[in-house]
Amino acid sequence: MRAGLGILVAAVMAALPARAEMLDFDALDGWYDDNHVAALQTFLRTCDLIDQPDWKPVCAVAADVPQDDASARSFFELFFRPVIVGDPPALFTGYFEPELDGSPVRSGRFQYPIYRRPPELQEGMVYHSRSAIEGGAIAGRGLELAWLDDPVDVYFLQVQGSGRIRMTDGTVMRVGYAGANGHAYRSVGQEMIRRGTHTLDQVSAQEIAAHVRSEPTAGRALLDTNPSYVFFRRIGTLDPRDGPIGAMGRSITTLRSVAIDPRFTPLGAPVWIEKDGRDPIRSLMVAQDTGGAIKGMQRADIFYGTGSSAGNAAGTVKDPGRMVLLVPIDRAFAMLED
Repeated sequence: MRAGLGILVAAVMAALPARAEMLDFDALDGWYDDNHVAALQTFLRTCDLIDQPDWKPVCAVAADVPQDDASARSFFELFFRPVIVGDPPALFTGYFEPELDGSPVRSGRFQYPIYRRPPELQEGMVYHSRSAIEGGAIAGRGLELAWLDDPVDVYFLQVQGSGRIRMTDGTVMRVGYAGANGHAYRSVGQEMIRRGTHTLDQVSAQEIAAHVRSEPTAGRALLDTNPSYVFFRRIGTLDPRDGPIGAMGRSITTLRSVAIDPRFTPLGAPVWIEKDGRDPIRSLMVAQDTGGAIKGMQRADIFYGTGSSAGNAAGTVKDPGRMVLLVPIDRAFAMLED
């Protein structure tokens, strides 16, 4: 999960705004060329968690759809209508699951901890800031889950919200989001632009990392301008082939799951993505995650997978396009009447 909200079954159908436009499936660029079976399989991962009357019959039918593309596409076309909520262009970014080196104890080059959630930290509570925690506010209490060899990796692990840590004994620890300190997320990239060191087109995850590493002291202070801090938990039940856990408590899927703003996009809903830019995407994905920086109606963060190649692809995505919700028919018409 992307520094998000836990299992949000009760909030799956967030109130949708009245400004909506219904489309035909023919109006979705590339609709007939997509792999609808892959989209259906991803949808089925979390469909049973959508506890709303207009979704229950749709999910019941989905479980019995034959696993061929014609049947999968017909399912979506029969039971949903495409609806644009908000005003394009959308903003698409990308995220991934890092693979990092670490140690269960502080030793040698492994000097930078990631922490478990402190027991006194309650939902809605504003806790120590990033700079205070990095300065040792909770050090020495046995909350250290693992130690990494790079403070920049610690920061970006928090931004991504999950990761795989290769321990010194050869084992792999998978960690996931366990909570945050209650401070609002502030973009380090926007701070670099504000300071005049970079322009908008120069800012990427890779450039932020390189900039911070080039000036370690000033770079650490730059990271501290984002007061939000994420805590982790060890996840021991995932198959290595599965993606990290998203906001609905299930594994997310490479290039089929997106993080969204649940105030406007229902968790669990299919979302048609038309991402422009250098590597355009025309694909049906599923809203299965959230993120502290993912705000707005036409806003999605695309999950690119695990490891450095996924990180290289995700870190440069900052593209316009269009995001279209697939909404159960009755709900779609009700939205237009509201």
